[in-house]
Amino acid sequence: MSADAYGEQVVTLGCRLNIAESERISALLAATPDTVVVNSCAVTSEAVRQTRQTIRRLRKARPDARLLVTGCAADIEREQFTAMPEVDGIIANAAKLDARAWNLPEPQDTPPPSRTRAFVGVQNGCDHACTFCVIPQGRGKSRSLTVPQVLREVEAHLAQNASEVVLTGVDLTSWGHDLPDTPALGGLVAAILKAFPQLQRLRLSSVDGIEIDPLLFDLIAGERRVMPHLHLSLQHGHDLMLKRMKRRHLRGDVVDLVSRLKARRPDIAIGADLIAGFPTESDEHHEANLSIIEELQIVHGHIFPYSPRPGTPAARMPQIDRKVIRERAAQLREKVSIVRGKWLNTLISDPLDVLVESDGTGYSGNFARVTLPAKAAPGTIVSITPSRLEQGVLA
Repeated sequence: MSADAYGEQVVTLGCRLNIAESERISALLAATPDTVVVNSCAVTSEAVRQTRQTIRRLRKARPDARLLVTGCAADIEREQFTAMPEVDGIIANAAKLDARAWNLPEPQDTPPPSRTRAFVGVQNGCDHACTFCVIPQGRGKSRSLTVPQVLREVEAHLAQNASEVVLTGVDLTSWGHDLPDTPALGGLVAAILKAFPQLQRLRLSSVDGIEIDPLLFDLIAGERRVMPHLHLSLQHGHDLMLKRMKRRHLRGDVVDLVSRLKARRPDIAIGADLIAGFPTESDEHHEANLSIIEELQIVHGHIFPYSPRPGTPAARMPQIDRKVIRERAAQLREKVSIVRGKWLNTLISDPLDVLVESDGTGYSGNFARVTLPAKAAPGTIVSITPSRLEQGVLA
């Protein structure tokens, strides 16, 4: 996290859903500049440590502010954060988008901030029970925005000149399961594309591959406005580990999914979450984790060293030595780096449509990062033909 973040009113840790929610919190608190917020994450023990560190640094940077904490860590480990002298109050995760929770007189009708990329949280909570995961304790049961609610949010962001919309959720592909007639995510994506022909780019955050419905598959595979970038909540490359995690897919399911997608859309870039050192993981299991990176050509890898989370079944399983976990995580990251480097080199000399960010870089549809000419205006989409690769960034 950069030092600049401590000058913001809402400092965000964790997932893209947190980013979407932080933007709404910022709009709620626009008239209260003396209040600062840490929107926390609890996905790993390291995320909780970073939340504590962020609170302490923010207090030093803003000694006179009213400092409030919300998010998953604040719910799951409430006593820990309540005891911190730097914290003035805790806002329940379930209430953080309600103006009343912030002691505001009435809900604010403030447009979202202008962003090149807009994050829209369409789903929250999770009905599954992965043995390693603490997030349902902080987010509750799965619940979805209706199609009209989503369309209103997308419309508001487009009115603020967003060029790309990212749909986010705790378990994004379970969107609609709690709504009348249980619509599937593909229907929501189709509705957005139909309602907003001016929307140039639609991207999905992390998805559970086993829940990709046929319409969503077709849209990912063939709709040019849906970005060729799929990030999978994979977690492991060995079937036994997946079963002990209580995941609903096996390795072969994911291999088949990616194979079918690449047959239809060869330029699609695959990302994935992978856990290193899950309890009982053997050398053989770890090798399967390494090999799936190559097999799926995972070029956007999020590697999580396993850490036991309070109240989860995996915390009661036989644990792997922390040094071994760190070593395995490093090996997974190195493998992703190698695969990613080879992939980025294949993009040299090919024209890419790049969404310009404010820092002089941008992202192509397949989420490759590209350095841009100084004259490129943030929020625009420009065609760039990279000629080289410098420190993992195309230029």
